[in-house]
Amino acid sequence: MLSLKSALAKPFAKRVYKKVQKWANNPIATQEKVFQELISEAASTAFGKDHDFISINNHNDFVQRVPIRDYEALKPYVEKVVAGEENILWKGKPLYFAKTSGTTSGSKYIPITKESMPSHVEAARNAILLYIHETGNAKFVDGKMIFLQGSPILNEQNGVQLGRLSGIVAHYVPKYLQKNRLPSWETNCIEDWETKVDAIVEETLPENMTIISGIPSWVQMYFEKLQDKTGKKVGDIFKNFNLFIFGGVNYEPYRAKFENLIGRKVDSIELYPASEGFFAFQDKQDEKGMLLQLNSGIFYEFIKADEFFEDNPKRITIADVEVGVNYVMIISTNAGLWAYNIGDTVEFTSIKPYRVIVSGRIKHFISAFGEHVIGKEVEQAMQEAILNSNISVSEFTVAPQINPKNGLPYHEWFVEFENEPENLSALAKKIDASLQKQNSYYFDLIQGSVLQPLKITKVKKGGFQDYMKSIGKLGGQNKLPRLSNDRKIADNFPYKN
Repeated sequence: MLSLKSALAKPFAKRVYKKVQKWANNPIATQEKVFQELISEAASTAFGKDHDFISINNHNDFVQRVPIRDYEALKPYVEKVVAGEENILWKGKPLYFAKTSGTTSGSKYIPITKESMPSHVEAARNAILLYIHETGNAKFVDGKMIFLQGSPILNEQNGVQLGRLSGIVAHYVPKYLQKNRLPSWETNCIEDWETKVDAIVEETLPENMTIISGIPSWVQMYFEKLQDKTGKKVGDIFKNFNLFIFGGVNYEPYRAKFENLIGRKVDSIELYPASEGFFAFQDKQDEKGMLLQLNSGIFYEFIKADEFFEDNPKRITIADVEVGVNYVMIISTNAGLWAYNIGDTVEFTSIKPYRVIVSGRIKHFISAFGEHVIGKEVEQAMQEAILNSNISVSEFTVAPQINPKNGLPYHEWFVEFENEPENLSALAKKIDASLQKQNSYYFDLIQGSVLQPLKITKVKKGGFQDYMKSIGKLGGQNKLPRLSNDRKIADNFPYKN
């Protein structure tokens, strides 16, 4: 029998689905409207005056006046906002700063405004509602849900609240979900990640968990602790757990491991949230890619990834993107980020409607020898190599070995196995063959004897978690880079098997 809550969820889901279809079916007009609104709203800000927003009428004018910037280049403006000045990047002051740990710039302070905040909450809600609309499954709304996230404790800086994005969003959980939501406020406030996960295990074990959500690597840690404590599969502990919501990384490398920990298949929804905006969510169970949020106060530009480092790369709008091309995504938002490079690369899987997958990071690549290998290629190579085998991988990262003791240079793959292969070199051969097939530059370098085929270095169990802990980045939104163009991680990595 349907409860009142799950009965009400279905008509609500239908209404939201229709609303989403309206803009998804009019993508170019939707983005043009967002663009014009952003320019007109920010024309009187310091940034708008400095870049002559008053005379910007179209995308071409915008390209002429507003160069692409990353956080470092935007920092002089951000510092004024952090110091408490008003009308700098956006009108007034932001509501929050999402504090993130940048790799090169120390802490980053990403503004969130009263105009941008609702889309962070609505997109996650809509992802669940579109799932209800598609599958007809609404029973899970009566169970308990967990969102593994950062601490909701906020500090204040010059009248603006400051914290992790996931902690900020915790303050916006709708009232009708609050009774169902775990962990408790007290547990969520625990800073030490391992202590926090232990407390979450204790809190959730007796509950009817139906939705579990978080970055796969940290949910894996939670699942392993549940299994260690009970000796049972997660799906046996939580009989009604049928929906896993994740974001932040590609799920495929984790899928086999998760199905083993859960003991059965569960539906999943992929999200693409970031402090800078909530960009996309999976809107169909049987379609590859996530629906790009075109009506959320974000104007998107794209640059072909292999042209990005040229002097004057071409900036295009969604009107001109193609399926299957690797693009750097550039955003302008109602939080006051302008022609901002968030560092992600995306690939369109469909343009009717516009759906994307995250293919990697523009700075996470290997081209020590001109091979231009990206995150998506190494993940696909690993997936293909372990397909239909009993090998399972917990985590891996790749780095170039430029000066080996013997022989030619090569790519070194640091791999933590859950289930080890009987023959490590046979696995390395399979991965290498897949990489050559995907990347013609890499193929040429191997065939031309500039590189030797890749080598695998085994990492001891729990090694990557220990490494993240050692650099103070265990838990929260922190992720291990899938690949690096240097050996900063590789040469200082003490957790080899």
